[in-house]
Amino acid sequence: MSTIHKVAAVQFEPAMFEKERNIARLLELCEQAAAAGAKLIVTPEMGTTGYCWFDRAEVAPFVEAIPGPTTGRFASLARKYDCYIVIGMPEVDADNIYFNTAVLIGPDGIVGRHRKTHPYISEPKWAAAGDLHNQVFETPIGRIALLICMDIHFVETARLMALGGADVICHISNWLAERTPAPYWISRAFENGCYVIESNRWGLERGVQFSGGSCVIAPDGQVIAVRDKGDGVLMSEIDLDAARARRVLGEAVFSQRRPELYPELLTDTFSWNPRDFFGLYGHEPWPAGKTSRVSVAEFAPVDDVDWNLEQIVVLARKARTEGAELVVLPELAATGLGKPAALAQPVPGPVTDRLAGLAKELGLYLVCGLAERAGDMLYNSACLVAPDGGVSVYRKTHLTAEERSWATAGNGWCVVDTPVGRIGLLIGHDASFPEAGRVLALRGCDLIACPAAIKGRFSSSHTGTEVEQPKPIPTGPDPHHWHHFRVRAGENNLFFAFANVVDPARGYPGLSGVFGPDTFEFPRRESIAAAGTGVATALVDTSNLDSVYPTNVVRRKDLVSMRMPHSYRGLIKAIATNY
Repeated sequence: MSTIHKVAAVQFEPAMFEKERNIARLLELCEQAAAAGAKLIVTPEMGTTGYCWFDRAEVAPFVEAIPGPTTGRFASLARKYDCYIVIGMPEVDADNIYFNTAVLIGPDGIVGRHRKTHPYISEPKWAAAGDLHNQVFETPIGRIALLICMDIHFVETARLMALGGADVICHISNWLAERTPAPYWISRAFENGCYVIESNRWGLERGVQFSGGSCVIAPDGQVIAVRDKGDGVLMSEIDLDAARARRVLGEAVFSQRRPELYPELLTDTFSWNPRDFFGLYGHEPWPAGKTSRVSVAEFAPVDDVDWNLEQIVVLARKARTEGAELVVLPELAATGLGKPAALAQPVPGPVTDRLAGLAKELGLYLVCGLAERAGDMLYNSACLVAPDGGVSVYRKTHLTAEERSWATAGNGWCVVDTPVGRIGLLIGHDASFPEAGRVLALRGCDLIACPAAIKGRFSSSHTGTEVEQPKPIPTGPDPHHWHHFRVRAGENNLFFAFANVVDPARGYPGLSGVFGPDTFEFPRRESIAAAGTGVATALVDTSNLDSVYPTNVVRRKDLVSMRMPHSYRGLIKAIATNY
């Protein structure tokens, strides 16, 4: 059977209180796509009714059971054209509970449905959180999963579906407050090596401006078809073989996962006042936090420890002149990328002694990557060196295929409390695994320091949108609209200090940056290293701000607190049989 199929995303502006008009128009658009050969057609969240309902009473005349009259009309169309259609609608069940639901309909009728599991601010006014978690539906055109809008903010949802074998995630949404295609959409495709077909509404409803930007995103994160604004259909092709390879930047990430390190994903550490939680029993209370400056420094280390250390001194001093109290340097910065086994260093040892001297001289914290030798074992490690000479070590837990030829994987996380805040450490490829950043967020980290040596494409530009947005939401072009490691910061409500090797001749793009804890805050709290500068510095605030309950997003972690961990058990099970 062919693994290449035509797909379509429908972009549409529904009108509240005009359900029949909405359904008729959606049927027209779906038939247009089906007649053009689309085998999978995706329509927007709540496209049959509109979205901004005040309460249960207002939406009550428009809810339906599934199956019901609306699904029947789309089933007739699917049967006529031998295709599959995803529609968004308000559902009522036998107990008179309402849900925001996506329905997958095929030639033989209803294939399955998904009820929105992670509600946005509007859903609790009328709908319950969904109870049909993380399903994947087997069809002749591939394994299909459904997510609705806010669901995709949470790394666990798409990850579970990809682990369940999803080739395609159909994401239906009423997305707002930023240019689209949204970075979150792109990262969920990219980190899971699967397609995302995005159907977003556009237009204005009860003062809310929706963003449009419906698109098809390939498993490598490339947006292969997009519609900026207006009603219409966009067409593309998907190749199931590309999804089933499950590669991220060339690495077989699903076979490299470390489920034994992920049990904390089932905890809910931000369900209580985090100020009380992290100080419970007087054990490991949060540092007070403060406002400070954090820098990332990028360069191309060589196979000469002394030369590398000289570059580190220059970059650290430059960062200090910019006010930095913490400087993060690239992966293997001290020992180089070419001969890690030959140049591996003991910890503590001469290299960490020199780094400690520099940290003391400049009065700052340094995070530096190096190849570590510990007896007969070699590790790809990162050291956090304090001004008082203290050294904390993290050993990379997720190794690339090449690294497995010389390094042993570490078996634990590293979290260090400093005046800058609670800092967690990751190294390069670790950050390709959304589970890793999430564990550190659940441990209360304010900042993740990530020395990296990542090749390839993990950022893309945006040409600008014609959708008018209220200030200060930007609409113009952006050379770094999607940066995967900005998403890592926002999804965990923490600062992410990403220090990458820069060596374009060898495929290392740099693009180091310090990214802020809220990707919907404009202008963004971030700094990305410009070509040739070597250093990017940003202001970081880890203070609590409020004496009773933290009002700083990095401390209260809204997105982390809204997780549904009771449904995430699949993340800690042994690798799926599909891979």
